[in-house]
Amino acid sequence: MSPTTPNPAPVVSSTRPSIGSTDFNESPFIVIWETTQACDLACLHCRASAQPARDRGELDTAEARRLMDTVRQFGKPLFVLTGGDPLKRDDTVELVRHGTSIGLRMAMTPSGTPLMTPDVLGRLRDAGLARLAVSLDGSNAAIHDRFRGVSGSFEWTVRMLDAAQKLGLSTQINTTISSHNLHDVEPIVEFITTLGIALWSVFFIVPTGRARTSDLTTADEFESVFHRLYDLSKTAPFDIKTTAAPHYRRVVVQRQVAERRAGEREGAATPLTAGVGFSLADGVGRARGVNDGNGFLFISHRGDIYPSGFLPVSAGNVRTHDVVDVYRNSPLFRDLRDTDSLEGKCAVCEYRTICGGSRARAYATTGNYLASDPYCSYIPARAR
Repeated sequence: MSPTTPNPAPVVSSTRPSIGSTDFNESPFIVIWETTQACDLACLHCRASAQPARDRGELDTAEARRLMDTVRQFGKPLFVLTGGDPLKRDDTVELVRHGTSIGLRMAMTPSGTPLMTPDVLGRLRDAGLARLAVSLDGSNAAIHDRFRGVSGSFEWTVRMLDAAQKLGLSTQINTTISSHNLHDVEPIVEFITTLGIALWSVFFIVPTGRARTSDLTTADEFESVFHRLYDLSKTAPFDIKTTAAPHYRRVVVQRQVAERRAGEREGAATPLTAGVGFSLADGVGRARGVNDGNGFLFISHRGDIYPSGFLPVSAGNVRTHDVVDVYRNSPLFRDLRDTDSLEGKCAVCEYRTICGGSRARAYATTGNYLASDPYCSYIPARAR
Protein backbone atom coordinates (compact mmCIF):
# COMPACT_ATOMS: atom_id res chain seq x y z
CA MET A 1 0.00 0.00 0.00
CA SER A 2 1.26 3.52 -0.73
CA PRO A 3 0.78 6.82 1.17
CA THR A 4 -0.39 9.20 -0.38
CA THR A 5 0.25 35.92 1.54
CA PRO A 6 -3.04 35.04 3.68
CA ASN A 7 -6.19 35.15 1.61
CA PRO A 8 -9.73 35.56 2.98
CA ALA A 9 -10.93 32.43 4.73
CA PRO A 10 -12.47 30.03 2.21
CA VAL A 11 -16.19 29.48 2.30
CA VAL A 12 -16.94 25.94 3.49
CA SER A 13 -20.28 24.22 3.17
CA SER A 14 -22.28 24.33 6.38
CA THR A 15 -23.37 20.75 5.76
CA ARG A 16 -22.05 18.52 8.54
CA PRO A 17 -22.05 14.73 8.57
CA SER A 18 -24.78 13.27 10.74
CA ILE A 19 -23.14 11.40 13.60
CA GLY A 20 -26.18 9.15 13.78
CA SER A 21 -25.61 8.00 10.21
CA THR A 22 -21.81 7.77 10.41
CA ASP A 23 -20.58 4.18 10.14
CA PHE A 24 -17.54 4.00 12.41
CA ASN A 25 -16.40 0.89 10.53
CA GLU A 26 -15.89 3.13 7.52
CA SER A 27 -15.03 6.55 8.90
CA PRO A 28 -13.79 8.12 12.12
CA PHE A 29 -15.74 11.00 13.61
CA ILE A 30 -12.53 12.64 14.86
CA VAL A 31 -8.95 12.54 13.56
CA ILE A 32 -6.18 13.97 15.71
CA TRP A 33 -2.77 14.75 14.29
CA GLU A 34 0.13 15.29 16.66
CA THR A 35 1.78 18.05 14.63
CA THR A 36 4.97 18.07 16.71
CA GLN A 37 6.43 16.68 19.90
CA ALA A 38 7.91 20.09 20.74
CA CYS A 39 6.41 22.13 23.58
CA ASP A 40 7.58 24.79 26.04
CA LEU A 41 5.64 23.22 28.92
CA ALA A 42 6.70 20.23 31.02
CA CYS A 43 3.38 18.66 32.02
CA LEU A 44 3.46 15.93 34.66
CA HIS A 45 1.10 13.71 32.68
CA CYS A 46 2.19 14.50 29.10
CA ARG A 47 1.04 11.77 26.76
CA ALA A 48 3.52 12.91 24.11
CA SER A 49 6.51 13.10 26.48
CA ALA A 50 7.02 16.49 24.85
CA GLN A 51 10.48 17.94 24.34
CA PRO A 52 11.70 21.55 23.89
CA ALA A 53 12.95 21.04 20.32
CA ARG A 54 11.24 19.72 17.21
CA ASP A 55 11.95 16.22 15.95
CA ARG A 56 13.60 16.14 12.53
CA GLY A 57 11.42 13.15 11.71
CA GLU A 58 8.16 15.13 11.88
CA LEU A 59 5.83 15.15 8.91
CA ASP A 60 6.76 18.18 6.82
CA THR A 61 4.30 20.64 5.31
CA ALA A 62 3.82 18.71 2.07
CA GLU A 63 3.30 15.44 3.96
CA ALA A 64 0.81 17.14 6.29
CA ARG A 65 -1.19 18.48 3.37
CA ARG A 66 -1.25 15.00 1.78
CA LEU A 67 -2.42 13.56 5.11
CA MET A 68 -5.33 15.99 5.25
CA ASP A 69 -6.21 15.29 1.61
CA THR A 70 -6.33 11.57 2.40
CA VAL A 71 -8.38 12.06 5.58
CA ARG A 72 -10.89 14.02 3.49
CA GLN A 73 -11.68 10.71 1.75
CA PHE A 74 -13.45 9.68 4.96
CA GLY A 75 -15.88 12.57 4.51
CA LYS A 76 -15.76 15.51 6.89
CA PRO A 77 -14.35 14.27 10.18
CA LEU A 78 -13.28 16.74 12.80
CA PHE A 79 -9.53 17.27 12.26
CA VAL A 80 -7.63 18.38 15.37
CA LEU A 81 -4.11 19.78 15.40
CA THR A 82 -2.43 18.85 18.66
CA GLY A 83 1.07 18.28 19.98
CA GLY A 84 3.27 19.07 21.80
CA ASP A 85 2.30 22.55 20.79
CA PRO A 86 1.23 23.13 17.17
CA LEU A 87 2.60 26.68 17.41
CA LYS A 88 6.14 25.31 17.58
CA ARG A 89 5.69 24.78 13.83
CA ASP A 90 5.77 27.78 11.50
CA ASP A 91 3.21 26.37 9.04
CA THR A 92 0.25 25.90 11.40
CA VAL A 93 -1.89 28.72 10.00
CA GLU A 94 -1.18 27.50 6.47
CA LEU A 95 -2.26 23.98 7.42
CA VAL A 96 -5.49 25.20 9.03
CA ARG A 97 -6.22 27.12 5.85
CA HIS A 98 -5.57 24.06 3.70
CA GLY A 99 -7.75 21.80 5.84
CA THR A 100 -10.58 24.31 5.75
CA SER A 101 -10.26 24.78 1.99
CA ILE A 102 -10.77 21.07 1.32
CA GLY A 103 -13.77 20.85 3.64
CA LEU A 104 -12.35 19.48 6.89
CA ARG A 105 -13.66 20.84 10.20
CA MET A 106 -10.50 22.23 11.81
CA ALA A 107 -9.80 22.46 15.53
CA MET A 108 -6.62 23.02 17.51
CA THR A 109 -5.23 22.40 21.00
CA PRO A 110 -2.32 24.82 21.58
CA SER A 111 -0.31 24.93 24.80
CA GLY A 112 -0.81 27.70 27.35
CA THR A 113 2.31 29.68 26.49
CA PRO A 114 3.13 33.17 25.16
CA LEU A 115 3.36 31.75 21.62
CA MET A 116 -0.40 32.19 21.23
CA THR A 117 -0.88 35.93 20.70
CA PRO A 118 -4.03 37.80 19.62
CA ASP A 119 -2.41 38.26 16.19
CA VAL A 120 -1.89 34.51 15.79
CA LEU A 121 -5.43 33.86 16.97
CA GLY A 122 -6.75 36.29 14.39
CA ARG A 123 -4.84 34.57 11.61
CA LEU A 124 -6.10 31.16 12.74
CA ARG A 125 -9.67 32.46 12.75
CA ASP A 126 -9.27 33.92 9.28
CA ALA A 127 -7.81 30.61 8.10
CA GLY A 128 -11.02 28.89 9.15
CA LEU A 129 -10.35 27.44 12.60
CA ALA A 130 -13.68 26.20 14.01
CA ARG A 131 -12.70 25.50 17.61
CA LEU A 132 -9.85 26.40 19.95
CA ALA A 133 -9.36 23.97 22.85
CA VAL A 134 -7.07 24.85 25.75
CA SER A 135 -6.04 22.86 28.81
CA LEU A 136 -6.94 24.07 32.28
CA ASP A 137 -6.18 21.65 35.09
CA GLY A 138 -6.75 23.75 38.16
CA SER A 139 -9.00 26.50 39.46
CA ASN A 140 -5.96 28.65 40.22
CA ALA A 141 -2.41 29.21 39.07
CA ALA A 142 -0.82 27.22 41.88
CA ILE A 143 -2.55 23.95 40.94
CA HIS A 144 -2.54 24.39 37.15
CA ASP A 145 1.05 25.61 36.86
CA ARG A 146 2.35 22.78 39.03
CA PHE A 147 0.56 20.32 36.76
CA ARG A 148 1.89 22.01 33.62
CA GLY A 149 5.42 22.46 34.94
CA VAL A 150 5.81 26.15 34.04
CA SER A 151 4.88 29.20 36.08
CA GLY A 152 2.58 31.55 34.19
CA SER A 153 0.73 28.91 32.14
CA PHE A 154 -2.56 29.51 33.97
CA GLU A 155 -2.49 33.24 33.20
CA TRP A 156 -1.49 32.69 29.57
CA THR A 157 -4.30 30.14 29.15
CA VAL A 158 -7.00 32.40 30.55
CA ARG A 159 -5.75 35.30 28.39
CA MET A 160 -5.86 33.04 25.34
CA LEU A 161 -9.47 32.09 26.01
CA ASP A 162 -10.48 35.71 26.44
CA ALA A 163 -8.69 36.84 23.28
CA ALA A 164 -10.19 33.98 21.25
CA GLN A 165 -13.72 34.81 22.36
CA LYS A 166 -13.25 38.49 21.52
CA LEU A 167 -12.34 37.35 18.01
CA GLY A 168 -15.49 35.24 17.78
CA LEU A 169 -13.75 31.87 18.02
CA SER A 170 -15.58 28.99 19.66
CA THR A 171 -13.63 27.76 22.69
CA GLN A 172 -13.41 24.68 24.84
CA ILE A 173 -11.51 23.71 27.98
CA ASN A 174 -9.79 20.35 28.41
CA THR A 175 -9.26 19.26 32.02
CA THR A 176 -7.34 16.15 33.00
CA ILE A 177 -8.62 14.57 36.20
CA SER A 178 -5.89 12.91 38.26
CA SER A 179 -4.81 12.40 41.83
CA HIS A 180 -3.19 15.84 41.61
CA ASN A 181 -6.42 17.80 41.18
CA LEU A 182 -9.30 15.54 42.24
CA HIS A 183 -9.79 17.76 45.30
CA ASP A 184 -10.16 20.77 42.98
CA VAL A 185 -13.03 19.55 40.78
CA GLU A 186 -15.72 21.73 42.36
CA PRO A 187 -13.61 24.92 42.29
CA ILE A 188 -12.73 24.15 38.65
CA VAL A 189 -16.43 23.84 37.80
CA GLU A 190 -17.16 27.14 39.53
CA PHE A 191 -14.32 28.88 37.72
CA ILE A 192 -14.92 27.61 34.17
CA THR A 193 -18.63 28.43 34.39
CA THR A 194 -17.57 32.09 34.16
CA LEU A 195 -15.40 31.67 31.07
CA GLY A 196 -17.95 31.52 28.24
CA ILE A 197 -16.78 28.21 26.78
CA ALA A 198 -18.83 26.00 24.45
CA LEU A 199 -17.55 22.66 25.75
CA TRP A 200 -15.81 21.18 28.77
CA SER A 201 -13.86 18.08 27.80
CA VAL A 202 -12.94 16.08 30.89
CA PHE A 203 -9.99 13.72 30.43
CA PHE A 204 -9.45 10.82 32.81
CA ILE A 205 -5.76 10.13 32.98
CA VAL A 206 -4.18 7.17 31.20
CA PRO A 207 -0.74 6.10 32.46
CA THR A 208 1.17 6.56 29.22
CA GLY A 209 3.91 8.98 28.23
CA ARG A 210 4.97 10.77 31.42
CA ALA A 211 1.80 9.82 33.32
CA ARG A 212 2.13 7.10 35.94
CA THR A 213 -0.31 4.70 37.58
CA SER A 214 0.11 6.69 40.79
CA ASP A 215 -1.47 9.67 38.99
CA LEU A 216 -4.75 7.78 38.62
CA THR A 217 -7.69 8.18 40.94
CA THR A 218 -9.58 5.08 42.07
CA ALA A 219 -12.44 3.50 40.14
CA ASP A 220 -14.90 4.74 42.77
CA GLU A 221 -13.49 8.26 42.46
CA PHE A 222 -13.96 8.05 38.69
CA GLU A 223 -17.58 7.06 39.30
CA SER A 224 -18.16 9.94 41.69
CA VAL A 225 -16.90 12.44 39.12
CA PHE A 226 -19.15 10.89 36.44
CA HIS A 227 -22.20 11.49 38.59
CA ARG A 228 -21.10 15.07 39.26
CA LEU A 229 -20.70 15.62 35.50
CA TYR A 230 -24.18 14.28 34.84
CA ASP A 231 -25.70 16.58 37.45
CA LEU A 232 -23.75 19.50 36.03
CA SER A 233 -24.86 18.70 32.47
CA LYS A 234 -28.41 19.72 33.39
CA THR A 235 -27.50 23.29 34.31
CA ALA A 236 -24.10 24.12 32.84
CA PRO A 237 -23.89 26.83 30.16
CA PHE A 238 -21.60 24.54 28.15
CA ASP A 239 -21.64 20.99 26.80
CA ILE A 240 -19.72 18.25 28.60
CA LYS A 241 -17.86 15.27 27.17
CA THR A 242 -15.37 12.80 28.58
CA THR A 243 -12.17 11.44 27.08
CA ALA A 244 -10.69 8.04 28.02
CA ALA A 245 -13.82 7.47 30.09
CA PRO A 246 -16.51 5.84 27.92
CA HIS A 247 -18.12 4.47 31.08
CA TYR A 248 -19.58 7.96 31.61
CA ARG A 249 -22.10 6.94 28.93
CA ARG A 250 -23.15 4.03 31.12
CA VAL A 251 -23.70 6.42 34.03
CA VAL A 252 -25.82 8.67 31.81
CA VAL A 253 -28.05 5.72 30.88
CA GLN A 254 -28.33 4.54 34.48
CA ARG A 255 -29.25 7.99 35.74
CA GLN A 256 -31.80 8.62 33.01
CA VAL A 257 -33.45 5.23 33.47
CA ALA A 258 -33.72 5.91 37.21
CA GLU A 259 -35.25 9.34 36.48
CA ARG A 260 -37.83 7.81 34.15
CA ARG A 261 -38.79 5.19 36.72
CA ALA A 262 -39.17 7.93 39.32
CA GLY A 263 -41.44 9.90 36.99
CA GLU A 264 -38.84 12.65 36.58
CA ARG A 265 -38.20 11.98 32.89
CA GLU A 266 -40.60 11.31 30.05
CA GLY A 267 -38.31 10.24 27.23
CA ALA A 268 -36.12 7.17 26.93
CA ALA A 269 -32.49 7.26 28.03
CA THR A 270 -30.36 9.05 25.44
CA PRO A 271 -26.66 8.44 26.10
CA LEU A 272 -25.78 9.51 22.57
CA THR A 273 -27.16 13.02 22.95
CA ALA A 274 -26.54 13.74 26.60
CA GLY A 275 -23.52 15.94 26.21
CA VAL A 276 -21.12 13.02 25.84
CA GLY A 277 -19.73 14.01 22.47
CA PHE A 278 -17.82 16.73 20.68
CA SER A 279 -19.99 19.58 19.46
CA LEU A 280 -18.92 22.41 17.20
CA ALA A 281 -20.10 25.97 17.62
CA ASP A 282 -23.22 25.29 15.59
CA GLY A 283 -24.20 22.52 17.98
CA VAL A 284 -23.99 19.84 15.31
CA GLY A 285 -21.91 16.72 15.69
CA ARG A 286 -22.41 15.04 19.04
CA ALA A 287 -20.32 11.93 18.98
CA ARG A 288 -21.90 8.62 19.85
CA GLY A 289 -19.86 5.85 21.32
CA VAL A 290 -16.49 7.18 20.16
CA ASN A 291 -13.66 5.11 21.61
CA ASP A 292 -10.07 4.19 20.79
CA GLY A 293 -10.05 3.11 17.14
CA ASN A 294 -13.85 3.27 17.01
CA GLY A 295 -14.71 6.60 15.44
CA PHE A 296 -11.30 7.84 16.57
CA LEU A 297 -7.99 7.98 14.70
CA PHE A 298 -4.63 9.41 15.81
CA ILE A 299 -1.56 10.23 13.73
CA SER A 300 1.76 10.82 15.50
CA HIS A 301 4.24 13.57 14.60
CA ARG A 302 6.26 10.93 12.71
CA GLY A 303 3.18 9.65 10.90
CA ASP A 304 2.45 6.51 12.92
CA ILE A 305 -1.22 5.46 12.80
CA TYR A 306 -2.72 4.79 16.24
CA PRO A 307 -6.26 4.10 17.56
CA SER A 308 -5.70 7.07 19.88
CA GLY A 309 -2.86 9.06 21.38
CA PHE A 310 -3.32 7.17 24.64
CA LEU A 311 -3.10 3.77 22.91
CA PRO A 312 0.36 3.76 21.29
CA VAL A 313 0.02 0.55 19.28
CA SER A 314 0.78 1.28 15.64
CA ALA A 315 -1.08 -0.19 12.68
CA GLY A 316 1.18 1.47 10.10
CA ASN A 317 2.59 4.82 9.03
CA VAL A 318 1.12 7.39 6.68
CA ARG A 319 4.43 7.53 4.78
CA THR A 320 4.06 3.90 3.75
CA HIS A 321 0.40 3.01 4.31
CA ASP A 322 -2.99 4.28 3.18
CA VAL A 323 -4.53 5.65 6.37
CA VAL A 324 -8.06 5.06 5.08
CA ASP A 325 -7.30 1.40 4.44
CA VAL A 326 -5.57 1.03 7.82
CA TYR A 327 -8.54 2.47 9.71
CA ARG A 328 -11.06 0.33 7.88
CA ASN A 329 -9.22 -2.96 7.51
CA SER A 330 -6.27 -3.41 9.88
CA PRO A 331 -6.77 -6.20 12.47
CA LEU A 332 -6.00 -3.74 15.29
CA PHE A 333 -8.76 -1.28 14.38
CA ARG A 334 -11.23 -4.05 13.49
CA ASP A 335 -10.69 -5.72 16.87
CA LEU A 336 -11.23 -2.43 18.69
CA ARG A 337 -14.56 -1.91 16.93
CA ASP A 338 -15.77 -5.43 17.67
CA THR A 339 -17.35 -5.51 21.13
CA ASP A 340 -17.52 -9.32 20.88
CA SER A 341 -13.71 -9.36 21.07
CA LEU A 342 -13.65 -7.76 24.52
CA GLU A 343 -12.42 -9.81 27.47
CA GLY A 344 -13.05 -9.98 31.19
CA LYS A 345 -16.12 -8.28 32.63
CA CYS A 346 -16.31 -5.94 29.62
CA ALA A 347 -17.15 -9.01 27.49
CA VAL A 348 -20.33 -9.72 29.46
CA CYS A 349 -21.29 -6.15 30.33
CA GLU A 350 -24.77 -5.11 29.26
CA TYR A 351 -23.39 -1.64 28.45
CA ARG A 352 -20.50 -2.79 26.25
CA THR A 353 -21.98 -1.47 23.00
CA ILE A 354 -22.36 2.08 24.33
CA CYS A 355 -19.27 2.02 26.53
CA GLY A 356 -16.71 -0.67 25.75
CA GLY A 357 -14.33 0.49 28.47
CA SER A 358 -11.20 2.53 27.88
CA ARG A 359 -9.10 0.39 25.58
CA ALA A 360 -6.16 2.72 26.19
CA ARG A 361 -6.30 2.37 29.97
CA ALA A 362 -6.73 -1.40 29.67
CA TYR A 363 -3.58 -1.55 27.55
CA ALA A 364 -1.61 0.81 29.77
CA THR A 365 -2.41 -1.11 32.94
CA THR A 366 -2.58 -4.73 31.69
CA GLY A 367 -0.71 -4.78 28.38
CA ASN A 368 -3.87 -6.08 26.66
CA TYR A 369 -6.06 -3.57 24.81
CA LEU A 370 -9.00 -5.98 24.84
CA ALA A 371 -8.94 -6.54 28.60
CA SER A 372 -11.39 -5.01 31.05
CA ASP A 373 -10.77 -1.43 32.08
CA PRO A 374 -9.62 -1.90 35.69
CA TYR A 375 -10.78 1.61 36.58
CA CYS A 376 -14.46 0.87 36.07
CA SER A 377 -16.32 0.13 39.29
CA TYR A 378 -19.40 -1.36 37.64
CA ILE A 379 -19.98 -5.14 38.00
CA PRO A 380 -22.13 -6.50 35.14
CA ALA A 381 -25.07 -8.69 36.09
CA ARG A 382 -23.46 -11.71 34.40
CA ALA A 383 -20.26 -11.23 36.37
CA ARG A 384 -21.86 -11.06 39.82
